[in-house]
Amino acid sequence: MPHVLVLNASYEPLGVVSMRRALILVLNHKAISLEDSEITLHSATSAVSAPSVVRLTRFVRVPYRGPVPLTRRALFARDHGRCVYCGAAATSVDHVIPRSRGGQHRWDNVVAACRRCNHTKADRHLADLGWRMKHPPAAPAGLAWRVIGTGIKDPRWRPYLEPYGGLEQFRDFEHRDHTDHGGALPAPLTRPHPAHRGERPEPLSA
Repeated sequence: MPHVLVLNASYEPLGVVSMRRALILVLNHKAISLEDSEITLHSATSAVSAPSVVRLTRFVRVPYRGPVPLTRRALFARDHGRCVYCGAAATSVDHVIPRSRGGQHRWDNVVAACRRCNHTKADRHLADLGWRMKHPPAAPAGLAWRVIGTGIKDPRWRPYLEPYGGLEQFRDFEHRDHTDHGGALPAPLTRPHPAHRGERPEPLSA
C-alpha cells in the first residue's frame, strides 16, 4: 500500500507512514490532508480520498536527530542511482578506500558503483588505477533526507521537500530505472587530468 509524507505543523518533513496510519490521523483531527492520492477508500456508508501528504495540526518537538543513516537506498539516492566511476546504472556499493586497507563504512568512503567498475577496482586505491571522482563522497544533509533515504517517493511530495534539501537527488533518482546498459560501459564522467602541463591524460581503464 502507498505511503504518506507527514509534515510537522511548521511544514518540516517528519517522515513517512502507511496510508492507514495517515488516514487515522486525519479522521482523528490530528492532521489535515494537503495532497490527495489517486486512491479512494470505501466504507459501508462513505468514500474517502486517501492522502498523499498530511500536516499535523499541532507542532511536535523532535529530539535531536543525528546523521542520515547510511543505507543502500540512501546511498543510491545520493549518487543518483549511477556508478560514480563511469556513470552506468549502479548495482553495488563500493568503499573508496577498501576495507582491507583500513577504509571505514561511512558516508565519506562509500559510493554507488556498477558491477564492472566494482570488480575492476577490487581492493585497490583509485590512484592505483588512475581514476578520479568528480566529487568526493560526503554525508547528505537536510531534513528532506529523512524521507529520501527511505527510497519511498511520490511526485506530490516535491514541493514540500524542496525547501529542506536533497530535491535534486529526489527528482533524479525517482526516474532511474536501474537497468544495465546492455553490458556496455558508457563514457566515464571524469577522466584523470595531467599532473603537469604537456602530459597527456590516460584513459579511464575498464
